[in-house]
Amino acid sequence: MEFHPQPEPGEARPWAFPAPERATLDNGLTVLRCHRPGQQVVAVEVLLDSPLDAEPAGLDGVATIMARAFSEGTDKHSAEDFAAELERCGATFDAHADHPGVRLSLEVPVSRLPKALGLLADALRAPAFDDSEVERLVRNRLDEIPHETANPARRAAKELSRRLFPADSRMSRPRQGTEETVEGIDASAVRAFYEKHVRPATATVVVVGDLAATDLDAILADTLGAWTGDTAPARPAPPISADDTGRVVIVDRPGAVQTQLLIGRIGADRHDRVWPAQVLGTYCLGGTLTSRLDRVLREEKGYTYGVRAFGQVLRSTAPSAEGSTGGAAMLAISGSVDTGSTGPALGDLWQVLRTLAADGLTDAERDVAVQNLVGVAPLKYETAAAVASTLAEQVEQGLPDDYQGRLYQRLADTGTVESTAAVVSAFPVDRLVTVLVGDAEQIAEPVRALGIGEVSVVTG
Repeated sequence: MEFHPQPEPGEARPWAFPAPERATLDNGLTVLRCHRPGQQVVAVEVLLDSPLDAEPAGLDGVATIMARAFSEGTDKHSAEDFAAELERCGATFDAHADHPGVRLSLEVPVSRLPKALGLLADALRAPAFDDSEVERLVRNRLDEIPHETANPARRAAKELSRRLFPADSRMSRPRQGTEETVEGIDASAVRAFYEKHVRPATATVVVVGDLAATDLDAILADTLGAWTGDTAPARPAPPISADDTGRVVIVDRPGAVQTQLLIGRIGADRHDRVWPAQVLGTYCLGGTLTSRLDRVLREEKGYTYGVRAFGQVLRSTAPSAEGSTGGAAMLAISGSVDTGSTGPALGDLWQVLRTLAADGLTDAERDVAVQNLVGVAPLKYETAAAVASTLAEQVEQGLPDDYQGRLYQRLADTGTVESTAAVVSAFPVDRLVTVLVGDAEQIAEPVRALGIGEVSVVTG
């Protein structure tokens, strides 16, 4: 029997995160373009300087309704016609609002880019904001809220934000609004928010794909370049403050067979020099199936299907002259355990954190984290959409265009000692707010016995 020779691996090719080219249109719109040979589906991201903290008092959620209404008709197309035109282009369109602002996302074959960008420009230039369409979007949003409240993970996230941030901070309240605030939103409120905060001079568009045979300058001039608006100074970002006094909040769900846990505080964002070490240390703690938390809580004890530790930037801005960034990241541990194991699981979790502080990470753990985070980067950024999304995040967070490329080098250069110090600082055992969504009657006393903070119970 003859066998084919085993294939030999080819020579590794150098890879770096692509750097964009910058330009500014006559209307003040900032453009970032990135040519990616072979990417025939072009990804477009538009960032609008309309953050959640700009929403009028009592109208939390108006940014979300505005974002959703961009696809519900323009001065040229009804809502149905707009959707049909997108479909004819083979394009997908989405929009959402978050703390940094509103983001619109478009993906389209490069051959249909002029038409799709024309539709996107119409949506930004002259959205219809029809009364009936806005009313429908408000009703849809109101229908979503009870489902979110019933979801243990969403309920835990809502409670953690409410407990961490001051009541007058927008970050303490649900991103997409509450029933009380959404009910007060109408088309006039959406138009007023649009007119006050949406203009090309404070917006950025990111275009990524195979642009070799495309006159992008001409296309942009004919589409987004026709969008007009006045200029306005950049909005100062309010400072972020949080109370991370160690405590436990139980959201009571009588009869629940599982407890959803979310443990968090705020910490350094991407502008802080500790960020790469914090990323590595957090990954070693709970970023994968081989992390410390999973090794103990899943593999050894069988409490859970998985527990994850992560850092999520809430809002980030470039440092001021005084060195303050006005930004922060949510540092959190999340997962679920069966009700009877809630107390023991939390006890073991705290023991993992204490052991980490006492003994530190190992070189092997650090090496696996670098391999998984840096080694898979070329696969992570195979699509134009992935590159465009990361470039958009850099713009939102006031980071330089080469930040992501330099981050991978910094991750590779970060040692075990630095990673240990960063993760221990990120998750101090006495400065964590713990939210548990579960049966308070069964879990309250075992949790109190742990002594990890004052325990309070709220209705679910």
